[in-house]
Formats: sequence, C-alpha cells, structure tokens
Amino acid sequence: MAAEAVTHIVSVSRTVEAVAEQAFYIPMTGPAARPRRSLKHDDTFIVLDSHGDIGASAGGPDGLFHCDTRYLARLELVLDDLQPLLLGSNLRDDNSGLTVDLTNPDIYRQGHLVLQKDLLHIVRTIFLWRGAAYQRVGVQNHGEQRASFELTLLFDNDFADLFEVRGERRARRGTGSSRLLGPTDVLFEYRGLDDAERTTGLHFDPRPTRLSVNAATWQLELDPHEAKSLFVAVSCNRPRAQKPARFFRGLLAHRREMRQSTVGAASIETSNNIFNEVLCQAMADLNMLMTETPQGRYPYAGIPWYSTTFGRDGLITALQMLWVDPRVAKGVLRRLAHFQAKSVDPLADAAPGKILHEMRGGEMAALREVPFAQYYGSVDSTALFVLLAGRYFERTGDEETLIELWPAIEAALAWIDGPGDPDQDGFVEYQRATEKGLANQGWKDSYDAIFHADGQLAEGNIALAEVQGYVYAAKQLAARCALRLGKPERVRQLEKEANALAEQFESAFWCEELGTYALALDGKKRPCKVRTSNAGQLLFSGMIREDRARRVAADLMQPHFFSGWGIRTVARGEVRYNPMSYHDGSVWPHDNALIALGLAQYGLKHSVAHVFKGLFEAATYMDLRRLPELFCGFRREKRRGPTLYPVACAPQAWASATPFTLLEAALGIEFDVARREIRLLNPHLPAFLNEVILHDLRLGDSSVDLRVSRHGDDVALEVLRTRGQIQVSIVLAR
Repeated sequence: MAAEAVTHIVSVSRTVEAVAEQAFYIPMTGPAARPRRSLKHDDTFIVLDSHGDIGASAGGPDGLFHCDTRYLARLELVLDDLQPLLLGSNLRDDNSGLTVDLTNPDIYRQGHLVLQKDLLHIVRTIFLWRGAAYQRVGVQNHGEQRASFELTLLFDNDFADLFEVRGERRARRGTGSSRLLGPTDVLFEYRGLDDAERTTGLHFDPRPTRLSVNAATWQLELDPHEAKSLFVAVSCNRPRAQKPARFFRGLLAHRREMRQSTVGAASIETSNNIFNEVLCQAMADLNMLMTETPQGRYPYAGIPWYSTTFGRDGLITALQMLWVDPRVAKGVLRRLAHFQAKSVDPLADAAPGKILHEMRGGEMAALREVPFAQYYGSVDSTALFVLLAGRYFERTGDEETLIELWPAIEAALAWIDGPGDPDQDGFVEYQRATEKGLANQGWKDSYDAIFHADGQLAEGNIALAEVQGYVYAAKQLAARCALRLGKPERVRQLEKEANALAEQFESAFWCEELGTYALALDGKKRPCKVRTSNAGQLLFSGMIREDRARRVAADLMQPHFFSGWGIRTVARGEVRYNPMSYHDGSVWPHDNALIALGLAQYGLKHSVAHVFKGLFEAATYMDLRRLPELFCGFRREKRRGPTLYPVACAPQAWASATPFTLLEAALGIEFDVARREIRLLNPHLPAFLNEVILHDLRLGDSSVDLRVSRHGDDVALEVLRTRGQIQVSIVLAR
C-alpha cells in the first residue's frame, strides 16, 4: 500500500509539472461569479456577464476583442455608485443582441432612503456590428415620485493580446495612453512592440454630465413614468473622422444582414419542440460564428479562445453542414487554398502543400512570441481539405470551383505523400518542428492525449489512426474528381494508393486482443494499444473491413465508452482515463457526430439512434439548449444532467453543427447531381422524433420540401413540393 501511495504521488507530481510546462494551456483559476454571454460579428466578439458588464465580476475572459486583441477590458454600469439588481438577461434567438433587465437597489444618502428599490427599470441592449459594440441604456421611473440619481459607466482598457488573457506572461509590452477628445468622446491608444497602433474610441450620447478617461456620469431627473435613453458606441480602430452608426440604424442593418445570410440554406422542423429549439440555437450560433472573408464565409471555431480561422475546425464544420448549406464548404475551401503553405518554415511548422492549422492577428503572433500568425502544425487538415473538396464536388457538381481548387488539391496530395510521410512507410505522421509548436497535432492536441497502454506518452513521428482514414477517403474522393477532370492516369494512381493504405493499415493498427484499432503508432512503430474514439472515426472514412467495423461499433456502444450522454474520447479503464480531462475521457459532440456518420455508412442505424438520443438529451440540460465544445464523461445518472467542462467554448462551430450531422446520419441523406436525385439510405428516426420536415433542400438549381415520418422502425416519405427537376427516393438496402 505504501509503495502504491508513493507511485501515485510521483504520478500526480509529474502530471502537475507537465501541465505547468504545457504550451498554450488554458488555466481555470476559479469559478465565474456571474454567468457569461457572448456576441460576435466578423472579426469582433464580446464576452459580458449576466448584468451586461465587462470586468465587473471575477472568473470570466471578459472584454471586447477584435483580431485577437482586447479593445475594452471594463465597462461597468453603476447607479449612485451601487451595482443595479439583476432581473434577467437574454440573448435574442438569432444571437443578434443581448438584452439585460435591471432595477435599482435601495439608495441611501446621508442615512436616509431616497429611492426605494425596484422603482427604476433599466434595460441594456447590446449588439456588435462592423468592428464596434453598441449599447443603449434605457431607464424608466415606475415610482410615483420624481427620481433623482446618477448613472455612471466605468470603463478601461489594457489592449491585452488574447494569449495574455489566456494566461501567457510577457516580459515587455507596448505603451498605452488615454485622453478626452471632447465632451462626448474618449480615446484609448496603444502602440505595440510590433509597431502597430491600436485604438479604442468611446462615443457617448447624450453628452455626459461629467466625463473623464475612465468614467461617464449622467445626472438624471425622471418624473413618474418618464423614460430616457443613453447610448455608447465602442469602436475598434475606427478612423477619428468617422463616427459610429446611430444605434437603431445599426441595429436594424445588423439584423437585416443576419437574416439575409441564412437565405439559401435548408431549414428543418420536427415533431419535437425541444429538438427544434436545439436546431434553432445551433443554426443561430453557426450564423454568428460565420465571418465574411475575402474568400467567402468562414465558420470561426469558437468563443472566446478560437474566434479565428482554424483549418481543421472549419473543414469539419463545413463537412457537417454540407447537406444543409454547401456554400459554407466553398468559402472554407477557397480560404484555406489561399493560405496553403508555399515554403518551409519550421517555426510555423509549414511545408509546401500543407493546409493551415490556425491564424492569429494579435501582437504576440506578429512578433512570433507565439507561432500562430499563420501556423500549420496540424497533421489532419491537409487530408481533410482534399476530403472536403471531393465531398463538396459530389454534393454540388460545381466543376468551376473544382478546377479552381485542383492545384491546391494536388499540392496537398504531394505533401501527404512527401513531407507528411517523412520515413516513407505509407502513413502520414507528425512531430513538431520546434519546441514552440504543438506537441500533438491531431484533433486531440493535449500534451497527454496520445499514449501507450501503460500511460507512457508516445514519442517520435506519430501516425494517428483516424488520420490514415482521412487520407484514404481523401484519395478515393480525389480519384473521382480526377475522373471528372479527364485524368485517367491520376485516377488509377490514387485508387491504387488508397487501396494499398487500407491493406497496410489493417496489418499495422488492428489489435485483436482489444477488438479495435490502436490509437496511433509511435516513432518506433509501436502501436498505442488504447481504446479510444479515434477508432470510431475510422468508420466515417469507410476504410476498414466490415467485420472489424462492426466489432469497433459494438465496443463503442458498451458502458466503458458510452456514458449515457455520448461516446467518450477514451474508454473507462484505460490508464489515463479521466472523465474531467480535455481529451482523455470527456465527450465531444463533434467526435460523436463523425462516428455517427460512420455508423450509418456501415448500416448500423440503431447505434446512430443511440448516439443521437444521448446527445439530444444532453442538450436539453444545457444553457440555451446549446451543445458546448465538450462536457465531462461521467456516467449518466437518473434525474441528473451531464457535468460541464469548465473552460469549454460555447458556442463552438463543430459542436453547433452536430445536431445537423446526427440528423444526416439518421436520414442517410445522399445527393446524386448527375441523376438530379436525393436519396435517403436506410433512414431510421430515433424514438424522440416522429416526424422531420426539410424545407428548401437544394440540389443544383432545384429544391424540394419533404416530410419523413416514423412508424416504429420504418419511415414514410412524402414530397411536399418541388422546384425544378428533382427526385427523392428511399433506398432500404445496398
């Protein structure tokens, strides 16, 4: 017993030391004193607390952020130097704004009660638009006497880089200042060590009674039932001569733009009202995370830490949404092709043909204090790029875009067969080029995510299981694209390579004693014999033998994997299993979604329904019915919801796309452009859905509205309306 205790202490010590040394670890130092709410528009996002304040309560990454820099660190509303009382706060259903209802506490002056609580109704309305945060503070007196009080907005800024907000320490910073520009305007200025000038402008309307560089105060007198409005606009890097839009004009324009951006996507309604709420929230979150870029709309990965272009996240999100709105994939593919690596850069982990992992616009990235200005340390983004390009073409028949992308596809395939396979053993591998980069470069990129059965971390050039599946699917799809482009020799070569990879993979990765595939091969070609969800994603690739696919699927449905809410990343009982970890036992919705697509591909629709039901029921317990980036992998218990992970992003793009992917897997939706046909392959609805109606499901220039109804294990299809030439059919076996 004593020896076991010593071993445990040493193990814990090593874990703490490893976490302390882990690059870009996101610390959790304490609970949030108030719940947080987020808004985003293009490259700007804001994190506020439930009162609508920034920096007024502990425990949250508060601020107004633009291009990976915080442009406002404090914006707090006080009433006669007291915090108002919260009545409630709500995001609009379309995420276009936040409304906060407050009231006054008892206000005393010189020991006398001068304003009884609950007489003033204060409404804060906040939205983002075109690099600025707009706020209206409406105040109405519901008392029978005249109310006299001061209302103050306290504000400040630090121009902190996002990585500083996350916890990184810097030896030096640039210089900042603040000054009044007149009776209604304040300017914060910062010149960074990158020699870039960043400015925050605050404009107040009407003119405050008193204005300083950190506070705006209005002395208000309200008759019974009288109401007044105060406005503040906070602009990021706006030219001084350019005034922000008027509040209501900007609000209407913003909402109009948000409505227009969803035109053309399929819409869904079901017989389950709660699932309808899940879908509506998911679509609103995805729409908010979309960012207009020069190459098209791109889904930024998540708020607050990942509100930027991420290759893997964008590719998987676009793949998940391909059946609903293929325009997302087009924007993602064009943007990533534009930033495809052209040269070798060890700090950026770049090599010709490699697809971007992430890009950052902050000061620390510009100075290369962090390597993420344009960072390519991702082993799977390149294969996923080719895979998505092939899926996009099959979904749309868009030959013009395929021709545009083909050079980037060929460059990506050249990286896969060249630098992506440094020892030329047939498997794509990774090892970070410098100590500043990410140690693990698959989607499970925690320092401790890739390990052997004894807990030892894998070292050397690591070949992940699911990445080989992505490569297989990418080459099969690229071959079909090459066929369309009239390149028969390329077709034969790609098909031969894909088939050889599948055969080699079965030999190297299958672990008969586990009944599943190894997590990875390490640098010495030793398999990491650990049960993980990575094997489940192999189903999605379609690479593995059917008999083994069924064994993998059956294992994923067992209690050591399936928590009741979803499939864990690592099976319970493995040495590093921890249901509270980031990648070693938690449940990730997008991981489950890709596994569900794989289960459907192998005809395992009852397992799809099992996963679908677990994640849907988890969503019913979540704030706003919003699936987060991940949640803890504890076993489901009666009359209790899932346990949340403390620093999970919400919204997160691929988590938001998950309900649509689960529905795709259940319905088995396929598109055949040549035949102008939509097929439902072995459709099977879970028990909580009796009916699904799809509106404006598009194929080329045609579209259809259809209803799918559940009758036990069977479904009935009804075509409600067609526009153009289009057919819909059910295929029950293949």
